[in-house]
Amino acid sequence: MKRSVSIFGATGSVGLSTLDLIRQHRSDYRVVALTANGNAAAIAQLAREFDAELAVVADETAYADLKDALAGTGIEAAAGAEALVEAARRDVDWTMASIVGCAGLPSTMAAIEAGKTVALANKEALVSAGALMMAAVRRSGAALLPVDSEHNAIFQCLSGGKIDQVRKITLTASGGPFRSFSLEEMRGVTPAQAVAHPNWDMGAKISIDSATMMNKGLELIEAYHLFPVGLDKIDILVHPQSVIHSMVEYVDCSTLAQLGSPDMRIPIASALAWPERIATSCKPLDLANIGQLTFEQPDIARFPALRLARAAISEGGAKPAIMNAANEVAVAAFLNGQIGFLDIAALVEDALCGYAPNNLPTCIDDLFSIDAAARVYAQALIQKVTECQWNRQISS
Repeated sequence: MKRSVSIFGATGSVGLSTLDLIRQHRSDYRVVALTANGNAAAIAQLAREFDAELAVVADETAYADLKDALAGTGIEAAAGAEALVEAARRDVDWTMASIVGCAGLPSTMAAIEAGKTVALANKEALVSAGALMMAAVRRSGAALLPVDSEHNAIFQCLSGGKIDQVRKITLTASGGPFRSFSLEEMRGVTPAQAVAHPNWDMGAKISIDSATMMNKGLELIEAYHLFPVGLDKIDILVHPQSVIHSMVEYVDCSTLAQLGSPDMRIPIASALAWPERIATSCKPLDLANIGQLTFEQPDIARFPALRLARAAISEGGAKPAIMNAANEVAVAAFLNGQIGFLDIAALVEDALCGYAPNNLPTCIDDLFSIDAAARVYAQALIQKVTECQWNRQISS
């Protein structure tokens, strides 16, 4: 029997990597639904190639183009936020949740509430709504499979083990392109420099998060929800070679590590075939050629995002959602040239300290309200930063 799959965020890097794996194993998988934000031509082409039943664009203005591109194929076209949720409720064996940002939260929650097997590549959803998502997993009996290389590594290292026998979980981090930069050097970093990750091929937003190490902060919060060992048992270790993706130490002091080439298709394949495995065309690990693996403690002074994330999840409530929203706004502003590289973490900290919602989130609607208000607050902070920069230029 073919495993039926739906891919949310099919035109992004994770979605395309997932389809590349399916392309190599067409006899084992049947594509039901593919979604994209607004690139009608790209999603239509993929839907045709993989004989999908449904193609969805989140942007309703792209619906006409999508419908025209699929005319005569028999593939259903749909658009809008509700269409994404309806697609997530379709009866499939496996769903890839890889829509970037909180935009992916409703469809991911719909798939979880329907009791699906959900491969989660959307870290922002779990960061902002972790407590709500994990409660939904427990209610529905859904299987939540982590796709981030670090969390997938932990998932694999826990196979056959018991969570109450874990002494420590260590998330590894490459350190990004500025691991050895001084604060003064980081002050002058450009967007072009920041998106050039030394090991991984990722989208712009994820690459910037790696450069600030905010991605590791977000992953810390993810790990807190996915692997309930307690925050004090989750550490971060810089490992520039990106060969060991994470480690689990048990109470007997045995440490299990998952190793592999820095290729997202490896953790995706693990989730796609779970509980089995499938062959990939990824580059095999050649330790002799790599020569050595090195490790170092992260520098919290140069990468304050790690401190902010730990504080946000420690306080809980709305804080992780505020942090995520402010970070998304700050990253966009940096990419647009409005603020500097070091301003990203500074702006996130200001938002965490300055914005306090009236109520704690008890449902998805609450989270969206908090998210929206935090973005407005962060935008106002950016306006202040740009006005100060403009005033300094005039005075000089």
